[in-house]
Amino acid sequence: MDPKRTILVIDDEPHIVLGLKDALEFEGFSVLTAATGRAGMQLAQRDRPDAILLDLMLPDLNGYQVCEEVRRTNQFVPIIMLTAKSQEADKIRGLEVGADDYVTKPFGVGELVARIRAIFRRTHRPSEVPSFQLGEVTVNVASHSIEREGKRPEQLSFYEIELLRFLYERKGQAVGRDELLDKIWGLEANPSNRTIDNFVVKLRKKIEKSPDRPKHILTVYGFGYKLVE
Repeated sequence: MDPKRTILVIDDEPHIVLGLKDALEFEGFSVLTAATGRAGMQLAQRDRPDAILLDLMLPDLNGYQVCEEVRRTNQFVPIIMLTAKSQEADKIRGLEVGADDYVTKPFGVGELVARIRAIFRRTHRPSEVPSFQLGEVTVNVASHSIEREGKRPEQLSFYEIELLRFLYERKGQAVGRDELLDKIWGLEANPSNRTIDNFVVKLRKKIEKSPDRPKHILTVYGFGYKLVE
């Protein structure tokens, strides 16, 4: 039997925290809660939860600041940002500071639980390829990092490494956005969902010599992406 997973909820709205706590505990998770960013960071460092649900608007620090601080000491914990803001720029900023995903309030608890469970299933999926080469960059799946010769390794988030790994396992083939959303995020396709595109932009900045003229993560217009060595 799998050990009980711990979810840290950082949110200052009591009714949301109570609802999430009840729902997650009903699903078999252990739940920690914090009403401020600083308290959440302390719990994240002390208790090392398996996933974090992080509100964007907090009374002391905002979610972006908390996410950046958590990422300084823990590159691997999945962080899902809870936000009342639906603007594309806010979502992109959250991804840029290290969030793995975002859910716009109001959200369905069932969808949120499904995303969390999908993360945990994939976390323990054995990697067929422990590392691979993209031009001058070595992608280390096991350590969630990339490395260029002569430079220090750079950590990747959970979803960044999962996206790279999935594309590599299908290298040379066009993979649709709908399939990527389903297999990696556990989400149904939505015309307004720009999750895949946002992550590709981030990865190109880290891997490609010229992100505006990529040679490895290529766009298949109107369909999705493919990875070439």
